[in-house]
Amino acid sequence: MPLALFALAISAFGIGTTEFIINGLLPEVAADFHVTIPAAGLLVSGYALGVAVGGPPLTMLGGRLSRKTMLLSLMVLFIAGNLLSALAPSYAVLMIGRFLSAFAHGAYFGVGSVVAADLVAPKKRASAIAMMFTGLTLANVLGVPLGTWIGQAFGWRATFWVVVAIGVAGLAGVVALVPRQPRPTGSVVRELATFRKAGVWLALGMTVFGFAPVFAVITFIAPIMTGVGGFSPGAVPVVMALFGVGLVAGNLIGGKLADRAVMPSIYGSVALLTLLAVAVALVSGSQVAFVITITLFGVAAFATVPPLQTRVLDAAAGAPTLASAANIGAFNLGNAIGSFAAGLTIDAGFGYTAPAWTAALLGLAGLAVAGAAGLQARRLVPAT
Repeated sequence: MPLALFALAISAFGIGTTEFIINGLLPEVAADFHVTIPAAGLLVSGYALGVAVGGPPLTMLGGRLSRKTMLLSLMVLFIAGNLLSALAPSYAVLMIGRFLSAFAHGAYFGVGSVVAADLVAPKKRASAIAMMFTGLTLANVLGVPLGTWIGQAFGWRATFWVVVAIGVAGLAGVVALVPRQPRPTGSVVRELATFRKAGVWLALGMTVFGFAPVFAVITFIAPIMTGVGGFSPGAVPVVMALFGVGLVAGNLIGGKLADRAVMPSIYGSVALLTLLAVAVALVSGSQVAFVITITLFGVAAFATVPPLQTRVLDAAAGAPTLASAANIGAFNLGNAIGSFAAGLTIDAGFGYTAPAWTAALLGLAGLAVAGAAGLQARRLVPAT
């Protein structure tokens, strides 16, 4: 694999750390700003909505820039957002900092996916995308557990200062290793025209509902563990690290499977994710079973990513950049829906196992959309 993919992975590591880190620090943030756990959970939804809203417009605005210049600009925005988060004097300012960081997230992974796919042969595109997303998954193995421990030991602000440092390292990696590429030749009108295709919208819908179960569960993993499973707060970073190991494995497995068959990979990974969400609800009171299940949940979670991203690139053939950024937004719209819906069930008094049942229902919706997408794709294949 080209060294440029490792540079993309470094930045993805920083972005992934800031995205997921808040999940392990909800109790600390809630206590500091005197808000409830579900209210602190809105920092997850706010970030996800920032990705969904910010990615496509920033990608369009950067259409006159080379892709490398665009990536560098986005990393500067990412660093600025995390600086604001580290210094936030109030919950509202922290939300703004998260929102700014999220704007960079959506466009970065959208542009980065196209760069990664262009660096390798067509038959290796899903694996190249998976390599970039390996940084995101490693954030859950290293960045999030370490950041959670730092936040618990030194305060949650210290964690955001570490994220700022990771962002600076990612910026340096892009400068040094990503080759300069010409400005994209496609016009904005051509990029927008791809959204006339039903297949693109179905692919985006698969991403929204196929990935929503992940954040329905993970947003509230700390209170599920401590409130239902009887874990100590110190066990949260360890279990999140194991979840991250599952993400790394699932991402690599998903890339290999998607290189062979994209739609079957989506069906299988979303179905497995749905079943494991049910399992999380059923075993949350048993510590050993919960740890095993949440690790497998991580495998299924990121086994969905390479095929879902590849499917959008296929559906938007000829105008991939904006569609790719929109799909990153779709992932995060799913994150927002999952975490918000799960928070509503907790507020309604259904307890801390309710997010897992919510995740299962969302997974069923994802399978329904995937089925519709598969039927639509078959109709477009000429008879032989």
